Amino acid sequence: MANRLYIGGLSFETTEEELKTFFEQAGAVQSATVVTDKASGQSRGFGFVEMSSDAESKQAVSELNGKTLRERTLRVEEARSSNAPARSAASGRGRW
Repeated sequence: MANRLYIGGLSFETTEEELKTFFEQAGAVQSATVVTDKASGQSRGFGFVEMSSDAESKQAVSELNGKTLRERTLRVEEARSSNAPARSAASGRGRW
């Protein structure tokens, strides 16, 4: 498992500091990023957390997936590699 986690379902008001603090329950956090829209600066409702070790990443997924932050249920999973082939919705194999 990679140390980088995808975090979905974030409230638009969640800050990077809140995200980092929340994930410290599972271990040492190297970084926490809330993805924002380039034009408006508004949160896009997801982000990434990088844990210090694989064990801490697994612990974060196991303990924090489905937990609530700012009244929103989080989806925590291993982040896909940025150089992984994109899945097309037109192919019928996409996630959305």
